[in-house]
Amino acid sequence: MWKNKIFSLINIIGLSIGISASLVIYLIVAYDFSFDTYHKDGNRIYRVVENFVLPLSGQTHKGAAVPSPLGNAVQNEITGLDVVSPFRKGEPAKVSVPGAAGKLIVFKDQKNIVFANENYFKLFEYTWVAGNPKTSLQQPYQVVLTESNAKLYFPKLSTFDVVGKELYFDDTVRTTITGVVKDITQHTDFNYKTFFSRITLETTSLKPRFWERWDHSQGVSQLFIKLSPHTTTPNIKTQLAALYKKHYTRDPNDPEVRSFDLQPLSGIHFKSDYDSHSPGLADKTVLYGLLAVAAFLLLLACINFINLTTAQAAQRAKEIGIRKTIGSSRKQLISQFLSETFLLTLIATIISAALTPILLKAFAKFIPQGLTFDLFNQPGILIFLLGLVAAVSLLSGIYPAIVLSSYKPILVLKGQAYTGKTSAVWLRKGLTVSQFVIAQVFVIATLLVSKQINYTLSKDMGFKKNAVIYFGNYTDTSSAKKKLLMNKLNAIPGVAMASLSMDPPASQSTWIGKMKYQDGKKEIETDVQVKIGDTNYIKLYQIKLLAGTNLSQSDTMNSLLINETYAHILGFTDPQQAIGKYIDCYGKKPVVGVIQDFNQTSLHEAITPLLITTEINSERTFNIALQPQNAEGTAWQTAINQMQKAWKEVYPEKDFDYAFLDESIAEYYTAEQNINTLMAWSSGLTIFISCLGLLGLVIYITNQRTKEIGIRKVVGATVVQLVSLLSKDFLKLVILAFIIAIPIAWWGAHIWLQGFAYKTALSWWVFLAGGIIMLLLALIILGLRTFKSANANPVKSLRTE
Repeated sequence: MWKNKIFSLINIIGLSIGISASLVIYLIVAYDFSFDTYHKDGNRIYRVVENFVLPLSGQTHKGAAVPSPLGNAVQNEITGLDVVSPFRKGEPAKVSVPGAAGKLIVFKDQKNIVFANENYFKLFEYTWVAGNPKTSLQQPYQVVLTESNAKLYFPKLSTFDVVGKELYFDDTVRTTITGVVKDITQHTDFNYKTFFSRITLETTSLKPRFWERWDHSQGVSQLFIKLSPHTTTPNIKTQLAALYKKHYTRDPNDPEVRSFDLQPLSGIHFKSDYDSHSPGLADKTVLYGLLAVAAFLLLLACINFINLTTAQAAQRAKEIGIRKTIGSSRKQLISQFLSETFLLTLIATIISAALTPILLKAFAKFIPQGLTFDLFNQPGILIFLLGLVAAVSLLSGIYPAIVLSSYKPILVLKGQAYTGKTSAVWLRKGLTVSQFVIAQVFVIATLLVSKQINYTLSKDMGFKKNAVIYFGNYTDTSSAKKKLLMNKLNAIPGVAMASLSMDPPASQSTWIGKMKYQDGKKEIETDVQVKIGDTNYIKLYQIKLLAGTNLSQSDTMNSLLINETYAHILGFTDPQQAIGKYIDCYGKKPVVGVIQDFNQTSLHEAITPLLITTEINSERTFNIALQPQNAEGTAWQTAINQMQKAWKEVYPEKDFDYAFLDESIAEYYTAEQNINTLMAWSSGLTIFISCLGLLGLVIYITNQRTKEIGIRKVVGATVVQLVSLLSKDFLKLVILAFIIAIPIAWWGAHIWLQGFAYKTALSWWVFLAGGIIMLLLALIILGLRTFKSANANPVKSLRTE
């Protein structure tokens, strides 16, 4: 190692990068796959999820929501289940605690609230500190707290004394604390801290709309079950289908569109069709991508080691011959070479472990918040590192060890052992090409992913998205309060326009209904997305009106705007033809205008039929177009501060939580942006490792050809000729790698882009740019080293032997 410092350093750096990346990726993957693995019989716990097919368009919508009555029906009528636990997630709410002299102590916007029954604690494991798990949530107005919330609400009382105390929920519901459980310390997605009895919803003003309806599902209403040991999931799904058919009878002419499926507990933590927009969930695609990156980086480092070790074989031939002559067996030599590899890998691993805390801080944005790194208190990390050291040592060292130990002592001592065997040369070339294929695929893929993200963020979606903020009180039904706040907002100087709506134009929340239109000959039924907005809605968002007029303000639906797509489906070639026609939208309503198409969700999805109407009870979002920013950059913040003040005057119990629309839209592509960052770092590291390997090989080849270079210079070769001679073989390998990488990168990008309804083109210049980047880097490395060798004094070169 000390005699060959450069080669040892190249190997250690390459291995350190690969092992560091693998260790960080292991921590991330192990963290995400550890969620909710501690529950007893977790492999038998499932969430009941819903598939809903729109009968007209054939579109399938999936979600974790289920109709509220389903839980009780499953409990009473389905066999083969050990536990049935329906629950409803609560919105952030105000909690009040009686204090001294009857004064209430208020805790605003309390989160992690759930309405559940006693079965919840049979399904998910909690340690009870006080109270009876069998009876604590059986009756109305009962509540169970975690220790942290019990301490928050009653800081001067012991845990046992908290039981029997009262809590007021949203001012109107008076509850009694019947139990306290320990906070969960394991990784879990069920991080609720306040558990109200589910039956409270049925007996108080908190009872949700559509509570008894079988044809209505809300995302906050979920159902978990635990199968009996010998029950199969197909059996339960069959019973669910029969149960739904029994309790809900559709129109005979309307096909059955709702079905239920079972999602295993192990899949809850990961994004899926049922939770595609839930924040905080891990993305398995990204995790598998990370594992692939770790594997490629380790592979590149191992290729470097094999390449450089076999290239140096001739320098160790005499050592091997002498060792064999004095009695070393081939097995002993293989053990020696593997131990040398092990030592290098161990040094690289120690460096990697030291760098990991720094890397975790540097990439904190992409690291899960609960992830920790403690080498001596997390045995899984030590086991992983030991396994990694063993695997890398074996992968890197076994081939060179077999090659070196195979030399025959007689040939070695005659100087004929290793004269550059054709097979060894071709192996080195093949490994070098493989390195650069991987690096070029990463480079091209990074450019293409970045191009698509730029396209999605810069594409005109058909409405104004810059300098617009929105916020809302999604539980308020008071139209008087909404109108009062609107008046206050319109009076703020920094507000250009305000509008009240159900959602912004692009939103993950969708309301889809079946609309009918009679054209005189036949009835046209269409699945249509419904948006609610006041008269300022299309003005604020600058949605173009193609024909007709804007909506007139009304507390109820009395007129409709439809988009181009819907107008074409109804058979109108000219938007003006749709004006005055009546559509059955919860009663017949006239079309007063046709608007230009705009993207209602992310660019992953195509534009669908849409109508906009007014209905004050459904309007819950305040949309604000801001005046242009001033030179000092303070105008927007001043306006937002004034909005917050107005908000507190109308809703003093609610926190003011706003978002910029363009930032919200950018969040649709969080996964893609993470992939882009991952690809960029992967490209940089693969390029670095590949170039390190190329540098090592160039140094070795130029050292081997020192005498040849001297002779060529003596007989008149120029520096340019020598640089060209020494570089051309390597450049051929880089060009070959580029040719191989093009179809691989194209295929991968083509598959990835299928997830977008609107996508950028696979431009030829992206592939060419990727090739040019790698070629330039290779030329720089080759040029610097070969120029130094070609420019050396030929007298010194001829004295090297």
